[in-house]
Amino acid sequence: MEQPVRNPMGTAPVGTLMLSMGLPIMLSMMIQALYNIVDSAFVSNMAGGETALNALTLAFPVQMLMVAVSIGTGVGVNVLLAKSLGQGDHEKAARVAGNGLFLGLVLTLVFLVFGLAGVRPYVASQTANPEIFALAVTYLRICSTASFGIVLFGIFEKLLQATGLAKYSTIAQITGAVTNIVLDPILIYGLLGCPALGVTGAALATVLGQVASFALALGFHLTANKAVKKGLPYVKPRWNIIRGIYTIGLPAIVAQALMSLMTYGINLILVEVSEAMVTAYGLYYKIQQFVLFAAFGLRDAITPIVSFAHGMGSRSRITQGMKYGVGYTLALMAVGMAALLLFARPLCGLFGLSGATQALCVSAARVISLSFLFAGFNVALQGIFQAMDCGGYSLILSVCRQLLFVLPVAWGLARLVAPDLSNAWAVWLTFPIAEGLTAAIAAGLLARLYRGKIQPMG
Repeated sequence: MEQPVRNPMGTAPVGTLMLSMGLPIMLSMMIQALYNIVDSAFVSNMAGGETALNALTLAFPVQMLMVAVSIGTGVGVNVLLAKSLGQGDHEKAARVAGNGLFLGLVLTLVFLVFGLAGVRPYVASQTANPEIFALAVTYLRICSTASFGIVLFGIFEKLLQATGLAKYSTIAQITGAVTNIVLDPILIYGLLGCPALGVTGAALATVLGQVASFALALGFHLTANKAVKKGLPYVKPRWNIIRGIYTIGLPAIVAQALMSLMTYGINLILVEVSEAMVTAYGLYYKIQQFVLFAAFGLRDAITPIVSFAHGMGSRSRITQGMKYGVGYTLALMAVGMAALLLFARPLCGLFGLSGATQALCVSAARVISLSFLFAGFNVALQGIFQAMDCGGYSLILSVCRQLLFVLPVAWGLARLVAPDLSNAWAVWLTFPIAEGLTAAIAAGLLARLYRGKIQPMG
């Protein structure tokens, strides 16, 4: 049997390995965020663009939830697969990959049912405006019923990343993004002989881009991923494997799902102040994803590297993974914070917003970006905790930064400023407060992890 130490995951310098794995993942994640921004820019410039943007903002939490469950399941597959390879157990690694595919098919069926039966009541809980309701239902129904692209790409992306083939997942991600960006103006505005489909066209462009990414990732896994055995017998569900995947992945799912719940809750809070605040926050959220998704991409490199080292029982590689992971993430977030502080106005000006809505979006960019350093620390530690089989610690951070310290504070600040929008910037202070308090808790959990698991290693 091939020895684990021959794998570059166990021998390459950690700092270099993290960059070689992390940069392609970061690039793919940033491109994904970019096409979300481009999507909104195209929609905002069609007739009734601000109303359509509001509809997309209401649909966005469910899109985030689909991504959350897909990526969280993929994270469980990623960590368990990398750890199994680090231990030299190639049969278990093959069963992990096969059961990941099985779970992806189950999730696709769940989202299909929601798309057929759950979209209307969900949208109705957030708006009584009939025009916004109709647009949001149309957009979200298409994205939900055709979710197989985003769900299965989330699985195969992590299979490629877990074996050090992040460049292939990046190619797949970029292909999907380019497909979306090219199809957006054609389907939204009716170019090249196509009918002008508006919001329907935006939804179709999104799902077609996701399908393109999935198809390529599947092809790369079948042809280039030699570290993992393949075959239908490995797809047969094994409950011990599924339990292992979700023991690791459930905190990641909850972490991502809490982003969806947080956005939904913030929408409900802000709509009581002004619909313009809902639109402004929705657009800012997509802009900030360009930075946060890069941090998530780096976290997705931290996790398999530290997990592989954990499987090897190598304290030195674990501590190096922690040092480089946190350091690189903080540097990345510092650059992102500076960029948003400097360029908030031109970035928010891309969407053709009314004066009041644009001013709200600019203030959100400048105030919320102050939380980025704390957020980067928290995101990096979530990846480390997942890799070290401390998913509960990751879950604690998620609950704190996206629920416990967000919604109550946002509700209180919104009540203080309403209905005077001149002080609306104060509501955005919710996010620096939440991330800062969470970072203090994260530091304590990291110290506990080091004393309890890492320091005793040889």
